[in-house]
Amino acid sequence: MSAKLVEEIANAVLYEGYLLYPYRPSAVKNRQRWNFGVVYPKAYCETPAGADSWLMRTECLIRGSASGAVDVKVLFLQAVSRQLGRPTGTVEPDNSEPDLEIVESLEIGKKIFQSWQEAIERDVILPPARLADLLLAPVSLDFVAAGGRELEPVNDDSGSIAAYIVRTREPISGNVELRAEKRGADLFKLTVVISNLTPLENARSMPREDVLPASLLSAHTILSVTGGEFVSLMDPPSELRQIASECKNAGTWPVLVGEDGCKSMMLSSPIILYDYPQIAPESAGDLFDATEIDEILALRILTLSDDEKREIRQTDERAREVLERTETMPMEQFLKLHGALRGMRPAAGGAFDTPAREDDR
Repeated sequence: MSAKLVEEIANAVLYEGYLLYPYRPSAVKNRQRWNFGVVYPKAYCETPAGADSWLMRTECLIRGSASGAVDVKVLFLQAVSRQLGRPTGTVEPDNSEPDLEIVESLEIGKKIFQSWQEAIERDVILPPARLADLLLAPVSLDFVAAGGRELEPVNDDSGSIAAYIVRTREPISGNVELRAEKRGADLFKLTVVISNLTPLENARSMPREDVLPASLLSAHTILSVTGGEFVSLMDPPSELRQIASECKNAGTWPVLVGEDGCKSMMLSSPIILYDYPQIAPESAGDLFDATEIDEILALRILTLSDDEKREIRQTDERAREVLERTETMPMEQFLKLHGALRGMRPAAGGAFDTPAREDDR
């Protein structure tokens, strides 16, 4: 059950901000994408004007023996540029590279096709590592997310090829390093560093939008331990508060995940979460926006015009799913999203902490 909970939370983090209301590519807020967990190429960050980071660092504490073992999985999105190509001559069936004129959008029949930036999921899994071995030497793993180019024909009402959807992705290369150091009789500090080592030509003159295809997007790390337990950095035991405060996390923050009280797994997320985050059971699915207030977003989606909904359907498969799920949502489901209080607990002085809403993700 813990693995399923962790997977749900990790997936929500992976796609947070992927697409924002009103879910149209023409909307201003969807013209600058990928605002969470971006690990840029080192060559881009080391330019004189560079202010972004080419690495992500997670540091956390483990209580246990040196015989304990650690598993690490890094997840991120790789951008895929989707463009529209209109043939400039006769299309031959066996021509895999026809001459194309790239355009921003095309209307074919009753459908509108638009340029867009999709993404595919990538993961990097390190081999299991014993703490005793990590004390002697770090584990380092180089990885490559392959580039590529694919053409998808689009037919008109007569069945002839009217255009091509051209999907391209840039290769990404990087490294994940795992190391440990002893901080007490049964205490270890674990460090995971994700680096983007993708080479870039003309990095000095490249704008951010041109660098994103070579970046790790929404990067985060799942850590698990056997023969030990993680220490909460949000609420460490009093005797470990000083050591916990010395953990340096860059671009990410580790929290305990899984069943409440479980200390065998951590999610290091670019979005600040509390220990044991959960997906509200009333939530019918991802909305990608603000991790997230389902009721407000669902009601706003229903106010969109037919033209806006038409654009959404042709933008992205995930956007289409959001729209169709909302339009077919039963009234009972809407009522479940409305303002229930959850998680109230006493605070100092007899007051109560601010409770979580049922529609918070």
